[in-house]
Amino acid sequence: MDLVEKAKIRLEHWKSHNDHHLEEYQIFADHLEDAGKTKSAGHIRDMVELTARINDCLEGALREIDE
Repeated sequence: MDLVEKAKIRLEHWKSHNDHHLEEYQIFADHLEDAGKTKSAGHIRDMVELTARINDCLEGALREIDE
């Protein structure tokens, strides 16, 4: 298996892993808000946005890897 094939597998794994974390972060932020911890929830929602941006970068890397 060459570097490009390995890279695709790694990037796909990271994307999938981040997707799972993204869901967990959103649920956790909701729970914090329900508990009245809106400022803490806001920090977690910032993490959601950053994780989504990371996923955009991973998707971009996957799209471009064959070019």
